[in-house]
Amino acid sequence: MESKVKLFGHAVHPILIVFPLGLLGAAVVFDIIYLIWGSGLMAAVSYWMMTAGLIGGLLAAPFGLIDWLAIPNKTRAKTIGAAHGIAMVIAILLFVMSWFMRSSLPERPLAAASALSILGLGVALIGGWLGGELVERLGVGVDEGAHLNAPNSLTASDARLNDASYTKQTVRS
Repeated sequence: MESKVKLFGHAVHPILIVFPLGLLGAAVVFDIIYLIWGSGLMAAVSYWMMTAGLIGGLLAAPFGLIDWLAIPNKTRAKTIGAAHGIAMVIAILLFVMSWFMRSSLPERPLAAASALSILGLGVALIGGWLGGELVERLGVGVDEGAHLNAPNSLTASDARLNDASYTKQTVRS
């Protein structure tokens, strides 16, 4: 099942999710450094990484929802997609709560704010694994004609065009 929203032949949702996952993960790393060394600078860096990650998550989410709505009902992919979406919403909410708890004094967050961000990352990792299951196991968002010798996504609208091995496989089927 191909993605419904593409940019230059590639699904938009997977392009966008790398930023919030990376930024929110980095925020947790800086939180841990803060907890170990007590550096207010590290806590402030965590806060701003979290800010950017939350914005990125909010930008990526609608594209995931659009793709999920296109998955046929009563399929494993629809169920896994729903679990992925729910996990990511929970992760974002945990980070939002952490962000609010530290917004008045980013350099000195409460331990509970750091705990929420660590928990948020754990949930995001589970949600990310579910997203990987959708793409790598169930083929959601993958071009229908994808194969090892498919043409560049900028040169052909259909990955099956001008491919003799694909044409031979199709004819034999």
